[in-house]
Amino acid sequence: MFDPDNNFSLEEIRPKLIGLAYRMLGSVADAEDAVQDTFVKWSLTDQQTVKNPGGWMVTACTRRCIDMLRSAQRTRIDYVGAWLPEPTQTTSMSDASDSDLELSGSLTTAFLLMLERLTARERAAFVLHDVFEAPYSDIAQILNMKEATCRKLVSRAKSHISHNKVRSMVSLDRQEALLNAFRAAVSTGATQHLARLLADDVMLSADGGGKAPAVLDALQGKNVVLEFISSRLKSYWERLDCVACEVNGARGFAIDEESNIHATVSFSYDDAGKVSGIYIMRNPEKLSRFRSVTVE
Repeated sequence: MFDPDNNFSLEEIRPKLIGLAYRMLGSVADAEDAVQDTFVKWSLTDQQTVKNPGGWMVTACTRRCIDMLRSAQRTRIDYVGAWLPEPTQTTSMSDASDSDLELSGSLTTAFLLMLERLTARERAAFVLHDVFEAPYSDIAQILNMKEATCRKLVSRAKSHISHNKVRSMVSLDRQEALLNAFRAAVSTGATQHLARLLADDVMLSADGGGKAPAVLDALQGKNVVLEFISSRLKSYWERLDCVACEVNGARGFAIDEESNIHATVSFSYDDAGKVSGIYIMRNPEKLSRFRSVTVE
């Protein structure tokens, strides 16, 4: 639960603000900028007049994210190929608590893509309420709106996304089985084990941002996706290391050559526990911070 209070330091609150800003913006770089802007604004404020510094920080950061998100949504119209959220390395979920697992579910690529359907204020209200469990009275103050309006924003957001579905997580054993099958398909071209783990309508998306080779249009359907993995991905990655790691709150891969990351791969799952989405990040700008920033 995200519950800032009067007893805080900038060092302690920074990871929480990064987590909020990243879910709002889908970009580690932009999240860091938003938090830095918040700290600068705080340094210029008469801090003795602020009764709740933690709440002030959350409010300032959220409002800055709304402004940045509106600008980003306009510029993404000209984005080359598929746009995917910037991947982030997260801590291991093997010994995580139920609350940690629930929070990590709001970091998945699929969940962040669902949030892209929302307006900036809908996204803010939804993230604050459903992810960080902020009461509507606090959200109303943060967004400078009436509580009834905030309730409508959250309700409208829920009507646009199926957040329970994309936040569902399969067991670690099943995730590890997927990693083994995917690695085998890339290294040998054998796809029989991977085929059993994919949904019939599985979709593969790749983000090169016009800066690295990547399929421009999403591939859909088990046979099409398997053919792409066993032929094209095999030819690209068979000599590289598929390093298993935590990507956006779940098990995934960093495609690595002597500590130089060529790509990350993350997955989403349907209600039956089969892979419904495969997300490949190739944009070097979005890979540059992957191992240097951990988002909570």
